[in-house]
Amino acid sequence: MAQLEAEDITQAVLDRMADCQDPRFKRVMGALVKHAHAFVREVELTEEEWINAIMFLTATGQKCDDKRQEFILLSDTLGISMLVVALNQLKAAKAFEHSGSTGKPTEATVQGPFYWEGAPALPLGADIGENMPGEPAYYHGRVTDTEGKPIANCCMDVWSGDGEGVYDMQMGDDAGMRLRARFHTDAEGRYRFWSIKPSFYPVPDDGPVGQMLTRMGRHPNRPGHIHMKVYAPGHQTVTTHLFVADSPYLDSDAVFGVRNSLIVPFTAHAPGTAPDGRVMDKPYHSATYDFQLVKS
Repeated sequence: MAQLEAEDITQAVLDRMADCQDPRFKRVMGALVKHAHAFVREVELTEEEWINAIMFLTATGQKCDDKRQEFILLSDTLGISMLVVALNQLKAAKAFEHSGSTGKPTEATVQGPFYWEGAPALPLGADIGENMPGEPAYYHGRVTDTEGKPIANCCMDVWSGDGEGVYDMQMGDDAGMRLRARFHTDAEGRYRFWSIKPSFYPVPDDGPVGQMLTRMGRHPNRPGHIHMKVYAPGHQTVTTHLFVADSPYLDSDAVFGVRNSLIVPFTAHAPGTAPDGRVMDKPYHSATYDFQLVKS
């Protein structure tokens, strides 16, 4: 068997994939091999560093469970999640430009590690922030296609942390689902619900990803935001956030997810009658945002 020298190993690995029957898989894995090998050569990786990297990835997997996804957190904090989102949206935008539509689709951002499928379906106007830490906030707006036609019965899957930045998944095994729900737009594409004004918070930093951020000299904080996954038959799903306009860390989001079009002012109101007729005995906020979905 011929001995492989350092300069031959990369090509040898690529050659071993000659019989791969999946063209896309072959392309992705081939590029991964080439870039990974190039990285090892560029930094002149030591054996000790490579073992440490393997132990780091092992610890990352061990930190995952049914409510915590440390690998998503790793992807997010390295900017990979947002890069994937941005590149795919750029590709979609180019296709959209040739469609003749004049609207502007709502921009996507990272899903994050706290999405929990199967949130309860609640009626429009329901309050998912009741008895939770945080200042009350009323959210309302419309969902349309890019031509302005309302999308009736469009699902808005909503979730956020509480006023202290803590998600239900971090509240213990008995907490259940909190500050999350699915709402469906009315015949005019309108939505409305109550929650809290989101606060900035640190991503979970008690695991290997947190240790990595510390060694990189980075903070772990995200600006205040609420998550929304918006979808309807015949339209492309968008997973996005609404960011609080006066929140800290908009310019240094730990997961690089901020987009200017998603920054929303939260208007402060004194106690009184809210836009939906609810009588508030304490101050509250309101935020409005209109979503535009691309037809599939």
